[in-house]
Amino acid sequence: MPPWPSQPWILEINTWTWLSQLSAHYGRRITLDCVPGEVWDELSRTRANAVWLMGVWRRSELGRSISLASPSIVAECQRILADFSPDDISGSPYSIREYVVDARLGGAEGLAEARRQLASRGFCLLLDFVPNHVAPDHPWIMEHPEYFVCGDESDLQGDPQGFFRDGQSLIARGRDPYFPPWPDTAQLNAFCPALRACAADTARSISEQCDGVRCDMAMLLINRIFFQTWGERAGTVPEEEYWREIIARVREVYPGFLFVAEAYWDMEWELLQLGFDYCYDKRLYDRLAEGQAEQLREHLGAAVSYQRRLLRFLENHDEPRAATVLSRAQNRVAAVALMTLPGAKLLQGGQTSGAKIRSSVHLGRCPEEIPDEELRSFYEALLEIVQSADLRNGEWQLCQQCGWPDNQSCRNLVSWAWQVAQRKYVVVVNLSEQRGQGRIVLPWSDLGGGNWRVINLLPREDFGAISGEDLLADGLYVDVDTHSFHLIELAV
Repeated sequence: MPPWPSQPWILEINTWTWLSQLSAHYGRRITLDCVPGEVWDELSRTRANAVWLMGVWRRSELGRSISLASPSIVAECQRILADFSPDDISGSPYSIREYVVDARLGGAEGLAEARRQLASRGFCLLLDFVPNHVAPDHPWIMEHPEYFVCGDESDLQGDPQGFFRDGQSLIARGRDPYFPPWPDTAQLNAFCPALRACAADTARSISEQCDGVRCDMAMLLINRIFFQTWGERAGTVPEEEYWREIIARVREVYPGFLFVAEAYWDMEWELLQLGFDYCYDKRLYDRLAEGQAEQLREHLGAAVSYQRRLLRFLENHDEPRAATVLSRAQNRVAAVALMTLPGAKLLQGGQTSGAKIRSSVHLGRCPEEIPDEELRSFYEALLEIVQSADLRNGEWQLCQQCGWPDNQSCRNLVSWAWQVAQRKYVVVVNLSEQRGQGRIVLPWSDLGGGNWRVINLLPREDFGAISGEDLLADGLYVDVDTHSFHLIELAV
């Protein structure tokens, strides 16, 4: 098990569609146990520390049938694949029939080989844990109906989409309280002590096969949220929180095992207190997509110790592709912000080459796309610079900027600084539609006594020298075009 680095970079791969693409490329069936070495090597170009193989667990055939019967899912798949056929629907990876690696992906042996190949290249392996629900044909339905949130005839009549009958049981379908139920799921009861014990055993079984888990919709399992969603149907609220129990059980055996929470509703801090290492930073995603400098600046005012435990992203399988939301210029400046802020980073497969097709999780294949070579070259340069600078081991500070009475365009800018040993870096981003000019107030008191060369690193350009006394007195003058950035090193 490779040790997890501080604030890792994680590459998300949709395992099923990735293997389908590899099979088409090589003209033979590729599963996890026979991925060519050159493919594993290629992943290193992302400079990632970990790979999240999304969707390796056995999928439900009943869940697949539900997907096939859904006009909206079929229509979505038809939009994505011009030559769509029903065979292309693999079923949702979040409608899990059993926590064993799907045989069609290579089974347990295939995953073990993939883990060996990744570890030999310095990658940790992240997998899914879906605590809120299982597939409606999971063995627990028949063997342990007490593990589920159940209803009665009035529930079924009043909410036929939210409940289903299985034998003598009326079982709720999994849900987020703000959206309709997921039809290919059955709702687990997080208040049931026996379910918690079984979930802990499941998590420990998963932890034997990987180095960390991404926990789907983790906030739904918090006691007060679960009670708000299910009320008296769930029974007595336990004294202990679900996640404290699950995480503690796993770390009895694997102290360094990583837990990542998919989290929304501003509940990141609460989940971190329950034992998670990192939580999704959806707020940063929204700020970068919206291009609002003031809101971004406010978000980055949180304590650095907290920001280091956020998982930051521009896209994932639940969000639109960045290249469809942002122009190429916006994409570049958002990427610079993402990669130069504290915290873990999540990159989705295809993101760095400008992929625009957001594949449905119900699909087993996705069409090939022509890479955006300009964007790919940009990302490669950016990731190399950030890795070489070793920012994750530096000291980060949010900067202030000031303008002049007749020019307040500095409000369009957001800036921050890193010090790594004796090296100093300044990042300035302009997310707006207007040019931004101003003076960056640098956080260092040791600038005096000599000159500093101001070197823009991407693209590389020498902006000339400035005295340390002037930097201390006046700050660093910047003029940043619309949807642009400066990534600066101050060199002696």
